[in-house]
Amino acid sequence: MAFERICFRTLPDGSVRKVYPYHVSLEGMSQLVLCRDDEDYDVMVKCIFICARRKNVIVVIYIAMSNHGHATILATNQDDADAFKVEWLRMYSQYFSKKYRQRKVLRHTSAVALYLDSDWYLRNALAYVPKNALDALSRVEDYRWSGYRGMFCQGKTTSGFRRADTLTRREKEACFHTHDSLDGLPWILNANGELEPASTCDHAYLEAAFNHDQAFFLKTIGTVNMAEMQQKLVDNPRQRQNDTEMLKTIDSIAQGWFKCSLLDLPREKKVRLLPYVYRTFRTTIAQLARCFGLEPEEVARKVGKPRPAPDKADG
Repeated sequence: MAFERICFRTLPDGSVRKVYPYHVSLEGMSQLVLCRDDEDYDVMVKCIFICARRKNVIVVIYIAMSNHGHATILATNQDDADAFKVEWLRMYSQYFSKKYRQRKVLRHTSAVALYLDSDWYLRNALAYVPKNALDALSRVEDYRWSGYRGMFCQGKTTSGFRRADTLTRREKEACFHTHDSLDGLPWILNANGELEPASTCDHAYLEAAFNHDQAFFLKTIGTVNMAEMQQKLVDNPRQRQNDTEMLKTIDSIAQGWFKCSLLDLPREKKVRLLPYVYRTFRTTIAQLARCFGLEPEEVARKVGKPRPAPDKADG
């Protein structure tokens, strides 16, 4: 059976919905170190899953690093993916601020959710996430704070581990830093109280993305261009591009979505592309109007924003 990037899944709220893949990155700006000890890494990972449950999304694979984190998720739409990224940022910042008595953490941390709009993009993102571990260790499989070890193991965890929903209230609050109910969750804690990714991640989705072939997954991890994916997934959405760069970006997306250049894109397809570009990149309505060749008022209406103020050309 061919892999379906867009598929149906049972969400945390129990509903069965069509879901789409997104890459979410949490980044400490100005050299802010987000994880300073093992507890911080553990909390960042647990925040991913608590926030996913709160915002009704599914986590496929993740990693927590010293000043950033990544997660590939399945969400019903961009709004839900954005809600997850905001909640992840909010919850971890709240923990971090309380522990270190450091204020204004939110101002120095950013989160971005990007739709993975092709099989190539998805597979490379799925490989990029665990490969970040090589910044800390020489082998991806040795990194503790990644979902990598939950892949291609048939969802099995070592016997003797404890289910999260059997914790007492005090144990739960100490372990997860939350009052949320964990009833009915299949999450498994290892001897160190850390979440086992085989019990939390949608490993079946990742395995299907690589045709149920672990060698294919490992080969992609080995060959993925980290600099390219860093630029696409992390840097570009956070940096303001001038008009020339934005035109190239939009044209590349148009080619991927519609097999058509931006110059030749029909109006109705431009309108379909507009909200995605607006939500995904750091841009303005005025800049999008210039690049798409549309009136600013129409662009504002299509992305659900008020009439824009005048904006200087970015050349």
